[in-house]
Amino acid sequence: MPTRVLAFAESRCDEILLVQSHNFSGDYYGLVAGFCETGETLEESACREIWEETGLRVRNLRYCGSQPWPYPSVLMVGFSAEYESGELSLQRSELRKGQWFRRNALPRIPGTVSLARQL
Repeated sequence: MPTRVLAFAESRCDEILLVQSHNFSGDYYGLVAGFCETGETLEESACREIWEETGLRVRNLRYCGSQPWPYPSVLMVGFSAEYESGELSLQRSELRKGQWFRRNALPRIPGTVSLARQL
């Protein structure tokens, strides 16, 4: 079963990294996401996807929940993590925008049924 990993990195408890994928249909932000590769744990996948798409290293990865995805045999798994190191450098082939936001000043994000919003 393919597993889509949804993860985010926070630098401090009052900031969250949000990105805008080329695949998003509207002008809203979401979390760094990707797919788990063969032989990779979910945790390894989340750390790899964050690094590949943002250039950031994270630590203290924590499982937060899961959600069925609207495609057959796919499960969304959500994690939170703390910023460890690196400068934000977006993978332009995957992402249009990305930046740190204060929790009290979030941009437009996915709807209430989304695991991304819950995280």
